Amino acid sequence: MKPYFSGLLILSTVTTMTGCTNVGGTPRAQAAPCENPVTKNDVLAAQESWGKAIVAIGKAESPQAEAQSTLDRLYAYDLGTVLFKPTLASDDPFRGTEKEALSYFVGGSISEDKGFALAPYNKVRFENEGIITNCDTAMSMGEYFFTKTDGSEIKVEYSFGYVRDENGDLKINLHHSSLPYQAK
Repeated sequence: MKPYFSGLLILSTVTTMTGCTNVGGTPRAQAAPCENPVTKNDVLAAQESWGKAIVAIGKAESPQAEAQSTLDRLYAYDLGTVLFKPTLASDDPFRGTEKEALSYFVGGSISEDKGFALAPYNKVRFENEGIITNCDTAMSMGEYFFTKTDGSEIKVEYSFGYVRDENGDLKINLHHSSLPYQAK
């Protein structure tokens, strides 16, 4: 029995020193300290920028150019994969490319797209259920409300993922939204 307890003591000591273990109790190294952690305020600022961008697309002289600028500034297509599941998409519910995201915002390459951002809207307001930050990434989930020019409001449920780019800007790498469930 003594060797068994010695092994547990060593494992316990290593775990305490490293601060974590993998499944099965095998120790693993700690991650390097984060140099520029994402904060809740960073996420709130990114949400405000996104809302203003949606409003700007609908009011732009060239909505397609404005939407492309929005995708370039606010989405992480230049960093890798972006998971995009827009609200009003059913025939082609997932948009795997930047071109498909552009089509959703202003119409174009996908037949069901009528240009979501062309409504136009006067305001977009976020109500977060929660925000989780983890070093250079973050996730948020909740509801956002789109105010149309006639004053009516559309409520949509959302989850966004964010990653910090090499310039320190927060960019969206996960965009999932849907209309609230309606019981029949």
